[in-house]
Parts: sequence; structure tokens; C-alpha cells
Amino acid sequence: MKDLLIPFATGITIFLFGLQLMRMGFEELAGDRLQQWLLRFTETPLRSFLTGIFSTALLQSSSAVTVITISFVDVGLLTFTQSIGIILGTNIGTTVTTEILALNIEDFSLPLILLGIAFYFLPWKHISSTSFVLIGFGCLFFGMETMQWLAYPLKERGWIDWLMNQNTSPVLSGVLAGTLLTAIIQSSSATIAIVMSFYSSGIITLPFAIAAVFGSNIGTCVTGLLATFQTKTAAKQVAIANLVLNIAGVIGFAPLIPIMSDFAPTLSNQPAQQIAHIQTLFNLICSLVVLPFANQFAKSIMYLVPNPSISTLRKKAG
Repeated sequence: MKDLLIPFATGITIFLFGLQLMRMGFEELAGDRLQQWLLRFTETPLRSFLTGIFSTALLQSSSAVTVITISFVDVGLLTFTQSIGIILGTNIGTTVTTEILALNIEDFSLPLILLGIAFYFLPWKHISSTSFVLIGFGCLFFGMETMQWLAYPLKERGWIDWLMNQNTSPVLSGVLAGTLLTAIIQSSSATIAIVMSFYSSGIITLPFAIAAVFGSNIGTCVTGLLATFQTKTAAKQVAIANLVLNIAGVIGFAPLIPIMSDFAPTLSNQPAQQIAHIQTLFNLICSLVVLPFANQFAKSIMYLVPNPSISTLRKKAG
């Protein structure tokens, strides 16, 4: 088991540490402006949508932006309807990390870390903040490279083959695996990095990899659901809306995975880039389909998760 646990624990720890460093660096560079943007540029679904994309790309975490949005809705700074555009935007913003990871620049991980360390000791604040971003990027690539060491022992033990052959289709296994892993490690980017590493190493098939990526979108909703503990109904509606959007997207696209598997090689000849581009297309299409109907979707969620006071009034009126 050591040949599996040590590379996985080491790789995922370095990867998540890199994500955290990047987030810290971007937060320092942005200062209080991120919260100001969230509060200011949300008057329409389109502006909320663009704000969600930009904020998520900046923080490198859709979960973080979702939790911030939930907290703003809970205290009344944002309405639930305003949050829908932000949630749709986070699904696209999170693909920025994936596309960067797919560039296959692992050889630059050590130079990035060393450059970041050098920047840290410079006296200018913005330069030292950039050091966290550079070190973070270096750790991301180094973590992915470390997780690729799992390929040989997993092939030898046949565990992945067993997982993919538990039912007639690898799609269901992939969705469940992606959902569960993301819910456990609380990072869809880390899950997709693992999927990229495994697919690039040839230990999982492309349909299984795509399904796991789709499942990671569901798993990342767990963070938002946990954040709604002891919050008002409007905040809970944000988390439920995020969950419903991602589940609906997976249900809609799951039957198309065989077609997407045939189409993916036309996007790139690099396995990691195929996964990244498919995820980007999936999130982009799902968000753009719902965006014109953001207000109607919000009303449907409010009907599904009604405010207790409104429910009481309806009962009395009935």
C-alpha cells in the first residue's frame, strides 16, 4: 500500500498547498476589491455572470466564490436572484485552472518555485504577493507530476480496471468516482488533475475520464451545502441552485459521453488538453443555456425551497 498511499498523499498535499498559495497571492493582489466587485457588478444576470467568471478565475476556486456568495446572500447584501449569474459564472471561471494545468509545463515547476521564493524577499508588496502565485503554480505542476507515479502500481493491482467494470458502462462509475473524490478532498481542480494524470498514463479510458470530470462538478457542490448550515433560506437556495444546475448538466451530457469521446481527439492530440477542453465546453454550454432564463430558474428554486414565512402565507391563503 505504501507505493500507492505515499505518492497520492504527497501529490495531493502539494497540489492543494499550491492552490492555497495561489489563492492567498491573488487575494492580496486584489485586496478588498473582490468583495466590492461581487457587490457592485451584480445588477443584471449577465453582469453577475461575468463577475462570477472573473472572481473564480482570480481565486482559483469555484467553491470559495460560492461560499462568499452564500454568505453575502445570508446577510442580505445580495439577493438570491442576483446570485444565480455568479454561480453560472463560477462554473466557467474554474476551467481556467484546468486549462493551465493541461499546458504540460511540468518542467517549469521548480523554476517557478525558485522564482517565487526570490520574489518573496523583494521589498515591493505587489511583487511579494506575486511570489505566492508563482510558488503556487509550481506546486500545482509538481503535485500533478507526483500523482503520475501512481500509474504503475495501479496498473499492477488492477483496481482501476475493477472500478471501471463494475457496471455495463464506465460512465456511471466515472461520475460516482468524480463526485465522491471531489466531495472528500473539497477541490474539483485536484480531482481533474488526478483524472488528467491517470488518463495521460493510460490507466483509465477517455469515457471514464470525462464522466469523472462531470462528476467533480457535482462533488464540488458539497462545500456550498456545508456552508449553508444555520443560514437563512435564501442562502440555502443558492447552494441548492448550484447543485441542481450541476446535476442537470451531468444528466443532460452523460448520454453524449461516447460521442464526446470520439470528438475529443480532434480538440488536441495531448490527453490532458482533451480533458481540459471537454470540461470547458461542458461548463460553457451548461451556463450559457441557463443564463437567459436566470430569473425563471431562480423562481423555480424558490418554489422548490420556499421561504418558511411565504409558505405559511400560502397555507393561510389556501
